[in-house]
Amino acid sequence: MMQATRLLALCSTLVCITGATAAPPFYDTWQTFTTSDGLPSDKVMCVLATDDAVWVGTDHGLARWYEGEWSSYMRSDGLAHDAVMCLAQDPDSGDIWIGTLGGLTRYSAGRFDTFTQLNSGLVNDVVYGVTVHRGEVWAATAAGTSRYEIAAKRWSIYDETNTPMHEIWCYSVTGAGDRIYLAVWGGGLLEYQIDRDHWKDYRDPDGEMEIDLFRNDGLVHDVVASVTVDEAGRVWVATYFGLSSYDGRKWRNFMDHDSPLISNFVNFVAAKGTNCFIATDNGLNVSDRENWWSYQRDPETGRGIVVWYPAGAPLQKFETDTIFPHNYILGISFQGDDLWLATERGVARGSCTQAQTVGVEVKALKLDESRTVPALEPERIVVRTEKDNQIEGAQP
Repeated sequence: MMQATRLLALCSTLVCITGATAAPPFYDTWQTFTTSDGLPSDKVMCVLATDDAVWVGTDHGLARWYEGEWSSYMRSDGLAHDAVMCLAQDPDSGDIWIGTLGGLTRYSAGRFDTFTQLNSGLVNDVVYGVTVHRGEVWAATAAGTSRYEIAAKRWSIYDETNTPMHEIWCYSVTGAGDRIYLAVWGGGLLEYQIDRDHWKDYRDPDGEMEIDLFRNDGLVHDVVASVTVDEAGRVWVATYFGLSSYDGRKWRNFMDHDSPLISNFVNFVAAKGTNCFIATDNGLNVSDRENWWSYQRDPETGRGIVVWYPAGAPLQKFETDTIFPHNYILGISFQGDDLWLATERGVARGSCTQAQTVGVEVKALKLDESRTVPALEPERIVVRTEKDNQIEGAQP
C-alpha cells in the first residue's frame, strides 16, 4: 500500500504538469505505426512533427501523417532519393526540407524541388543533417556543409579549406541564437558564430579513441553523431562513446557505467525546454542533467520497462503496457505534449496520461531503496573500447 501511494504521488508530480518543475515528463502510453498502417518501410531514419502533420523519413521513401491518414512519396513523386536521412521545417514559410542520399529536396505547397551538386551549391548529394535557421538552410553532407540563403538564393560551402574541419564527414547540424552547431564524424563539434563569421572547434582533449583520461575535461569523443541546444543554452552532444553537455563554461560527460545513460552508443539528441531526449541503440533517456528517465522495450514481453532516477534519491522502476517497437532509436521530434520516435521497426508516438489515470496505466515493479544516481567523480581514468560500442549494421 505504501509503495502504491508513493507511485501515485510520483506520477501526480511528474506527468505532464504545465509550468511545473524542470524534471522530465513521464511518457506512459505509446502507439506504433508501421507498413501495415501506411509507412513505405519500417526502417525509420528520421521523424519531424509539425503543428498539423508528422513527416517520417525511411530507407524506402517519405511518409506524411495528416488528419489520421498516411501518404507516401518516392523518387517518382519528386524526391531526390528514396532513402530519407533528415528533415527540417522552415519556421517562416512552413516548407519542409528533406535530406536524402541523393540530394536535398524542398516540399512547398505540394511541390517538390531538388538541389544537387549539379544544379546548386550543395557540396555533396549525401545529406545527413539539415536545419533552417534565420532564413538559411544548412545541409550537413558527406563532404562538408552547405549554407543556402533562401531570400538571396545564394550558396556557401564550408569544408576543410575554410573551417577547422578535421574531417569532412558532417553528420548533423542545428541552429540556436546567433550560432550554428555542426557534428562532424571523427572531427568533434564545430561552432559557427554567424554575426562574427567565426568558426570554433571542440575536440576530445585526450586525443585518444579508447581512453578518457579526465572526467569532464571536454568533449567525450570526436565521433559526433548529433547536437542540440536546450532552453538554458546548454549544448548536448551525442557521440558513439557517450554523451556530453556544455553550458558555455564547463563540460559534463555521461557514460553508461557511471550515470543512468543506458548506452554509450548515442544516435540522436533533441532538446525540449531544459530537458534533453537521448536516442540510443538500447532505448531512450530523458534528462535535465540531474534527473533521468530511461525507457526500454522488453524483448520478451513487448512491454515497457521505465526507470526514474531522481537526483540524490532512490530509483523507481515501472512497467507500461505499451512502448516503442524497437530499442534502436534514430530520431526524435515533439508535437505539443506528444513525443515521436524513429526506430528500426516503425515510428512511435508517446503520450502522457492524465494524473488521475496513471494508477491504471502504470504498474509498479520492484522499488530499489538502496540505489541512487551516482555522483560523477571530478577526475578518473576510463578505459573504453571501440568493440564495446559497435553494433551490427551501424553506419556513420
